[in-house]
Amino acid sequence: MILAQPEMAATVTQYCTEHSTDVSPEMKEVWDWTCGEFEDADKMSSPLQGTTMKFLASWAGAKRAWYEATKQTQAEIITLELDPKMIAATRTTIAKYNLGDRVTVIEGPAQQSVEKLTGMFDIIFVDANKDGYLGYVKVVLDQKLLSPKGLIMCDNVFARGMTISTESNPQLPDKVRSYWTECGKALQKFNTYVKNDPRVDVVLLPVYDGVTLIKWKQ
Repeated sequence: MILAQPEMAATVTQYCTEHSTDVSPEMKEVWDWTCGEFEDADKMSSPLQGTTMKFLASWAGAKRAWYEATKQTQAEIITLELDPKMIAATRTTIAKYNLGDRVTVIEGPAQQSVEKLTGMFDIIFVDANKDGYLGYVKVVLDQKLLSPKGLIMCDNVFARGMTISTESNPQLPDKVRSYWTECGKALQKFNTYVKNDPRVDVVLLPVYDGVTLIKWKQ
């Protein structure tokens, strides 16, 4: 949630979480474990955002998803990953919850992996290196990987506020400011590109760290 004061943002997020459908015990367990295992766990989707994505996937009746789906729809899930530690954690989670029959992990640079995908996806969740967003979404659209009623969700398009203005987040720690500033520059280009692509409808929501929703024009 983007608010001027971090304390208020945390309070609002907590209130929304408490008044939304709970995530599954399994998702909560994975979220807690990840927070304890990864120093950069702050980049992970929050439980509230997880609830949002599950809600949308369930509502859409997703049967094939890139990265995120729900138990209810029993969707096939394709997830792309480069980091060895994250790959190991993903495979451990898949085995622990017996998801190997419908979850596939594709290892390697995302741009190369995306270009090899075939078929169509009902839900595509983009949450990777920010300078790659434009390329990933362009391939999805050019190769028609998104189903006719499908939805692309792009996370962190505000880049901790740096996409909007480098002065918009004075609380951002110096050790990560340069990283998020560069992300902001890349995401400015991405936001402009999708807004001007005549093939799609786009809405950028001021929630979480900025979420862009993309669908085909009807």
